[in-house]
Amino acid sequence: MSTILERPWVDVCALTDIPQRGARRIAGASGPIAVFRTGDDEVFALVDRCPHKQGPLSMGIVHGTSVTCPLHGRNVDLASGQLMGADAGQGCAPRIEVRVVGGRIELAAEALR
Repeated sequence: MSTILERPWVDVCALTDIPQRGARRIAGASGPIAVFRTGDDEVFALVDRCPHKQGPLSMGIVHGTSVTCPLHGRNVDLASGQLMGADAGQGCAPRIEVRVVGGRIELAAEALR
């Protein structure tokens, strides 16, 4: 079994290509992936579907380490993909392994194949 350091990675963009508190949509093997950058330059990646009604999370508002779905206002935790607040436990947007190396954002290769 490979570790996070041994996993194959794919460079997808520069950190600065995504505005702080913004997102970028990347084509993935099973559909679009939303890559988020927080105001503190943390980076997260989720399948670009809200667990509530499959709204495009990449078009939502990033605040702290969560994103608000643009369709129905559901809040999703970026670290876990879980719905938050009153919706907690009612769904999850699958997480994609992501890292930043030398100012470049890399996604786990298996998410892009």
